[in-house]
Amino acid sequence: MTTYRNFILATCCLAFIATGTAEAQNNKKKGKAPQQEAPAPQVQAPSERDRQISEAMFLDGMKYFMLEDYQQALQLFQKAYTVTPNNAALNYKIGETYLHLREPKSAMPFALAAVNLEKTNAYYYLLLTQLYAEQQQYDAAAQAFNDLLRNVPNSNEYLFNLADLYLSQSRYDDALRTYDRIEKEFGEMEQLLVNRQQIYLRQKNVDKAIAEGEKLLKAYPTEMQYFLSQAELYNAARRTDDAIATLNKALRLDPNNPFAHLMLSDLSRQKGEFTESERQVKLAFASAELDIDTKVRILVDFIRQLPNPQIEEVALELVDLTIEKHPDEAKAYAVAADLQTIVGRKEVARNNYLKAVKLDDSHFKIWQQIVLLDAELEEPAAMVKHAEQALELFPNQAVFWFYSGTGHLIEKNYEKAVKALEYGKRLSIGEPELVLQFNMQLGDGYNSLKDYQKSDAAYEAVLAQDANNEHVLNNYSYFLSLRGENLPRAKQMSEQLIKLHPNNPTYLDTHAWVLYKMGEYTTARKYLEQAVAISDDATIVEHYGDVLFKLGKQEEAVSQWQKAKLKGEASAFIDRKIKEKKLYE
Repeated sequence: MTTYRNFILATCCLAFIATGTAEAQNNKKKGKAPQQEAPAPQVQAPSERDRQISEAMFLDGMKYFMLEDYQQALQLFQKAYTVTPNNAALNYKIGETYLHLREPKSAMPFALAAVNLEKTNAYYYLLLTQLYAEQQQYDAAAQAFNDLLRNVPNSNEYLFNLADLYLSQSRYDDALRTYDRIEKEFGEMEQLLVNRQQIYLRQKNVDKAIAEGEKLLKAYPTEMQYFLSQAELYNAARRTDDAIATLNKALRLDPNNPFAHLMLSDLSRQKGEFTESERQVKLAFASAELDIDTKVRILVDFIRQLPNPQIEEVALELVDLTIEKHPDEAKAYAVAADLQTIVGRKEVARNNYLKAVKLDDSHFKIWQQIVLLDAELEEPAAMVKHAEQALELFPNQAVFWFYSGTGHLIEKNYEKAVKALEYGKRLSIGEPELVLQFNMQLGDGYNSLKDYQKSDAAYEAVLAQDANNEHVLNNYSYFLSLRGENLPRAKQMSEQLIKLHPNNPTYLDTHAWVLYKMGEYTTARKYLEQAVAISDDATIVEHYGDVLFKLGKQEEAVSQWQKAKLKGEASAFIDRKIKEKKLYE
């Protein structure tokens, strides 16, 4: 059996022998015919023995060529060339070998010689066009194709190559003329219509592109993509009604085509028909054929427009449809949750984020959104649970240590809280804003553990970075007053706080309580009266009663204590204070 490689080898050899025989015959007729111009040198006709030697070297060279040992092949071809330089096949093979060696300039004279020696061989022209293209001599490459078409019989199939060459060089008019030649030779073809349309679009000639589109629709009346493309062209030409009519024809072919419904939605919105636009986009989203990524892109556009009451309802319906049609896609739940978060549906959003991470738990930002929503929903146990799940995946992300510690702090698991917060703080070195947040919580945590030295240090670290931090100014000064320690510092901080926030009842109460602890009851009363005028918080009301008692107003004090008790959040001493009409602290 003859192998494919042996077949190639035999073919090349036959070409070499045939060319060699022709060369010998031409040399014999040398005095009877005009000499053809060729780059190959004129040498004395080789003897039969020399031709046999040349043929043998050529055969050996072909073996190396087939083995892709192009350097060795080239050496043998060049030796053969010294004997038979006017052999077209040998010149072609040397040129091709140089091309494989990425030396197109060296290949050129041999490719030209092959063409000049045998003008009816298509492969010689193809090598020449490739060499010109390699050297970015595109005009010469196009000329070589035209020479091929002129000189080689039955070569019109290469018109496609010529058209592609023109197209790659943006020679659109030449490409169009070549398409006309192809059509004349082979008849109307689908790809020709498509290519012409693309050229007209590149030339910004929308009218001609539309005309080609109409030809496509006439020739291929069941091809949905051509209807969609034609509708886009009509839309680009601001022929909205024609675009809508084309899409309606498309929907008669495929009533559930989501892309046609999407385009109709867009066109209806352009015409101000918003109800119809919403109807069409819902029909599109109701189709599982509309891929999840396209739906997500559209929903992201909705998200960018929120909050907006006019589109909120339809946006929420679309995310529900997305989940319904793609229940196994994490991104369906994630984009739904993104949208629901913005419109304030936090619990639903949190649950959808949780469904997303069940399907794909690799997204840090989704876990971050989950713990943020836990915090906003005031669910510290959930915050701890989800933060610790996230830490199994992202153990070096300080933010999850923060939420774990904060959740434990709220849950009064103070040891666990400070442990998590200290670890997260160490991970936050180089991020001063995050370190500040950790120190704020550590101040509260250590205070609850009665480790006042560490608590004060954490608060002071915050104030060194942010002197007006209201959380620390309030808590630090209040805790100092409860301890009865460093009261001048507490007073300085609480004064600073109410200057910044003069109408905050909690801060007014803190300042008043510091004054109370310092024995400045009259001034404390003034601030507590301001506070109770704004708020009926039980602690503030009870403090007001304590100050009144210190000022000798026993009945008024008992009245305030009674009000505080009704709120149900007063101190553990409230019942004794009322019953015994005495102050207990």
